[in-house]
Amino acid sequence: MPTVSLYEAKTHLSALVEQAAAGEEIIIAKNGVPKVKLVPVPQPGKRREPSGTLKITHLADDFDAIDQDIIDMFEGKYDTFDGQPDS
Repeated sequence: MPTVSLYEAKTHLSALVEQAAAGEEIIIAKNGVPKVKLVPVPQPGKRREPSGTLKITHLADDFDAIDQDIIDMFEGKYDTFDGQPDS
């Protein structure tokens, strides 16, 4: 893990970013004291695919649509005992 001074880091920032993006970790020091570590950002892996375990072959077009009944329940508009709207 190379260590560079703050001045050197400012002067060669673009090259240091490329090195870090390639997987190298770089320490930036101020007055000889390590202050930060420049590291690569983890890249997202392969997109997950459904395994088919539940045998779901179709999702309804309104699958993720807002259900007003559920919103009403959260807002306390339904009686918790009989499931009917409060008057």
